[in-house]
Amino acid sequence: METRILLIEDDSRIREALALALADEGFTIIPAASGEAGLARLESDNVQVVLLDLMLPGIDGLTVCRRLRAGGDLPIIVITARSDTADVIDGLEAGADDYVTKPLVASELAARIRALLRRHRSYRPREAAESEARLSVGDVEIFPERGLVRRAGSDVHLTRTEFRLLLELVNAAGRIVTREELLHRIWGYDYFGDTRLLDVHIRRLRRKIEANPDAPKLVTTVRGVGYQAQRS
Repeated sequence: METRILLIEDDSRIREALALALADEGFTIIPAASGEAGLARLESDNVQVVLLDLMLPGIDGLTVCRRLRAGGDLPIIVITARSDTADVIDGLEAGADDYVTKPLVASELAARIRALLRRHRSYRPREAAESEARLSVGDVEIFPERGLVRRAGSDVHLTRTEFRLLLELVNAAGRIVTREELLHRIWGYDYFGDTRLLDVHIRRLRRKIEANPDAPKLVTTVRGVGYQAQRS
């Protein structure tokens, strides 16, 4: 299956080099030099992944990311200039699934793209069935086969990454799941101690399922170890 990647990057040298490198990895690249151009390309091109530089002229990368996330569940990887800045947190809070830092290594980026695509393609919602499996934590119901989550009877929209994260925690309800386990199971690779990716996704998930995200009851933090879902 052809994988078409929308690359939104204003630096022409990075854009062209990255397009060539990812083409060698088997991807089809659709380049855009600005946020406006990227959003326009999305209306006319069918893409499977968006690579989004955060430092863009005009409409900045964070705004583009928020618009993409508000409009659907398209996989988004943000590109940041430095890993030790708030850019990483801001990009993930805006709805990105993953991030990479400059200078970019094409083989590592390709591996992350493939891992993200595997995760998204494995999530295939189905029609309801009489014998449908159902999991629960507090007043939250999870229907794994349909990728559906309800809280107090109302549907809750989770991204595919958030859904996979919730499912992993609820399946292990009552047991502490370490950050390393979650990074490996959800993202498919090691982060060498950088857990910001996971912590921000947990924070996003709590905003959607907790009555009070600042004092969570359903998914709690075990400081220095990981996270734990409440037993039903």
